[in-house]
Amino acid sequence: MMSPMANEEKILRSLEILKDIGYKSDSIRAIKHVPAREGSFRDYPDGVHPALREALVAKGFSRLFSHQRSSWEALREGKNIVVVTPTASGKTLCYNLPVLDAILKDPSTRAMYLFPTKALSQDQQAELDDVNARLPEEIRVFTYDGDTPQDARKAIRARGHIVLTNPDMLHAGILPHHTKWIKLFENLKYIVIDELHNYRGIFGSHLANVLRRLRRIARFYGADPQFVLCTATIANPAEMAEKMIEAPVALVDDNGAPRGGKYFVFYTPPVVNAALGIRRSYVNESRRVASIFLKNGLQTIVFAGSRLITEVLLTYLKEDIETNIQREGLVRGYRGGYLPLKRREIEKGLRTGEILGVVSTNALELGIDIGTLDVAVLAGYPGTIASTWQRAGRAGRKTGLSAAVLVATSSPLDQFIINNPEYFFSKSPEMALINPDNLSILVSHVECAAFELPFEDGETFGRAEIGEILRFLEEDKLLHHSKDKWFYTSEAYPADAISLRSVSSDNFVVVDVTAEARVIAEVDFTSALTALHPKAIYIVEGVQYFVEKLDFEERKAYVKKTDIDYYTDAIDYTKITILDLFAKKGLEGGTGRVSHGEVHVATQVVGFKKIKFHTMENVGAGDLQLPQNERCTRRPTG
Repeated sequence: MMSPMANEEKILRSLEILKDIGYKSDSIRAIKHVPAREGSFRDYPDGVHPALREALVAKGFSRLFSHQRSSWEALREGKNIVVVTPTASGKTLCYNLPVLDAILKDPSTRAMYLFPTKALSQDQQAELDDVNARLPEEIRVFTYDGDTPQDARKAIRARGHIVLTNPDMLHAGILPHHTKWIKLFENLKYIVIDELHNYRGIFGSHLANVLRRLRRIARFYGADPQFVLCTATIANPAEMAEKMIEAPVALVDDNGAPRGGKYFVFYTPPVVNAALGIRRSYVNESRRVASIFLKNGLQTIVFAGSRLITEVLLTYLKEDIETNIQREGLVRGYRGGYLPLKRREIEKGLRTGEILGVVSTNALELGIDIGTLDVAVLAGYPGTIASTWQRAGRAGRKTGLSAAVLVATSSPLDQFIINNPEYFFSKSPEMALINPDNLSILVSHVECAAFELPFEDGETFGRAEIGEILRFLEEDKLLHHSKDKWFYTSEAYPADAISLRSVSSDNFVVVDVTAEARVIAEVDFTSALTALHPKAIYIVEGVQYFVEKLDFEERKAYVKKTDIDYYTDAIDYTKITILDLFAKKGLEGGTGRVSHGEVHVATQVVGFKKIKFHTMENVGAGDLQLPQNERCTRRPTG
């Protein structure tokens, strides 16, 4: 592992090379230096269990950051809390300290941790196991998700002190079967919701209703758990948290973690045709920028905007770095679709330093432990200030100097941000918004809640009045009213029909038949239409595969290894048909109108282009006839 000083020299040397290139081509729009800051430390509270304090000190946590101590004090006062601090600031200990302490003092105590992805659950399991190994008494920590073996589930329900899961499993696999979880619900003291900023929009609105169901069941068993919510920086953390759990929340934002200095560079590709305003490809420029840092031995993460661009950039960087050094595996990819074991292998390689660079989608934007990185290169503006800082924060996770480079695309939004750096640096991150009382979402979860426990006359669902909804479900033959209660009468299992993320869970598996048939990836239904169509080039970690057949009935794509100088990009068309208008209003000045209504959205892949690596030339095309992907939704129309 390089010393901090050696890395600092390399970062400064790399920035000089970048500036030399960027200023000559008028590509650098700003270089912002974010200074380092000292940490703010406090001693452990007197009430912490001695064995837990010894275990944490042995792990290197000799003192607490100020926000960790503040979290402890607020929870001891019986408050719900939301912790808002930057990436790698020790939010995990804000909840692990009080939870582990409570279990050591009373082994009947139970806690539930919710993470948006399975990878984060596995990450937290490893952290808790490390602490557990240093404790004299065993605290039983289990992950309960779709990958949990059936024979292990009964033991987890009966014995688990801390259950790590995700919203989807809580919604469909735990709450409907709460009678099997009596020991958990009777003794549920803490509920932890990490990565709160990830739960915005439809996903967050669904989760708020799942939490209504969770609290309702906990009350039925006599429990009233406290909530610990953690988030990266957003504009409205307390408001978002209170709307999510429908209870008062104390804000903890006194970040006491030390922070290393960071250079943030705004870089736009140079103009290659002034008359037409055409710039050099941002993909090629991101490659050039990342290569500068990688060739100086700096551990670098490159964020790409799509799975296809991730694989294209990975192919380029493997050529630049691995071919020269003659060592495979120095640069890896990371995205949805990679098999779990491959993702764990890549995460471990980043932590140990065996992997020098990684090209990722937003899959690594969340707080998975990938160790200390030196540089983050963002290939395109992510779309929000909050997400940009989150990605930039993946570099410099300790106290040393780090760098982040935002490489703009030629889209109007990217060019506005890159040419107005003062706007970016002066604005606060965006607000996270949810609407739990959206009627379509609310009705679905009232039905699920009635399946779990009968509703009583006059009972509310969280803060929502649901009398009319119950009568509607009765008319639909799903509920029956008897003796002041509403009973679920349908034979259907309602949670199975509701996707929290509004995406199909019907994935395709990618089968390599070059030699012996083996599964190399999985792809969600929507993405499969554009990535796995017949004659597509599907890329996994820079290795090209030709798609021979897409089997819709079996949900399989059969591929063979190939080695050609182009990749494919699908052409799709989307048709939106207005079914109904609920409301409309004119815009000021008579420039148009905005309407709210129900629409039918039909997307169809009709062909594909062959794009040559490096030059980005269109070297061919093909026609396709794939099924339409249809859905109905409610949205603004203009």
